[in-house]
Amino acid sequence: MMKVQTIFERTEIKYIITLKQREALLKMIENYIKPDEYGESTVCSLYFDTDDYLLIRNSLDKPAYKEKLRLRSYSTPKRDSNVFLELKKKYRGVVYKRRQTLRYTEAMDYFINDEMPNESQIMREIDYTMMRYRDLKPKMFIGYDRTAFYSKTDHELRITFDKNVRFRTDHLDLAKGSYGERILQNNLCIMEIKSLNTMPLWLTSSLNALKLFPGSFSKYGTAYRIVTERNQELMGGKHCA
Repeated sequence: MMKVQTIFERTEIKYIITLKQREALLKMIENYIKPDEYGESTVCSLYFDTDDYLLIRNSLDKPAYKEKLRLRSYSTPKRDSNVFLELKKKYRGVVYKRRQTLRYTEAMDYFINDEMPNESQIMREIDYTMMRYRDLKPKMFIGYDRTAFYSKTDHELRITFDKNVRFRTDHLDLAKGSYGERILQNNLCIMEIKSLNTMPLWLTSSLNALKLFPGSFSKYGTAYRIVTERNQELMGGKHCA
């Protein structure tokens, strides 16, 4: 059975690149990387927030410390599928993530009936966050198609490419499937470089050769802005009517 990592500490650098740039980069670094255990997968996440979206609003203000809570699966889960309840914290550019593996039915029992699935340290941290913010509930579904790689010499160095990023604010249940409104253009993807250590020369030189530069991008934040702007337009239309 594949060992599931439960605690992460790393930096994450994001790039918005074209699919042609992705293929060019992969060709340049193909001798240094290998597909990860999931290879290609459909990542499905439910993001939890307050009714006034406190967590994502705080995150978009770019404070020194921010956190998110989400339930994640790789493909649409069934009752006995493994899902991952994740508490993701970021402090001064370093990401700290706690991941609790649960069966889908256990996760639903926890959210609906407040039944703790176990008393692990990670589960207690997650439960404390749920209690601290009060009334956290699923507010956004985010899905995308991911291709992931590891460095052959540094397993902590991970490179992921996410395309077909989509979201929805209704039917907030992972079992409902991975559909939604697109965020990115079809020819774009999000590349993330995740590492504990300094980026190796073979990677930095390839990024420089292709003139790829990092940028800030939040899938949940972008979807939240789309929904907020749309609601403001609707309200403006009502006031003008």
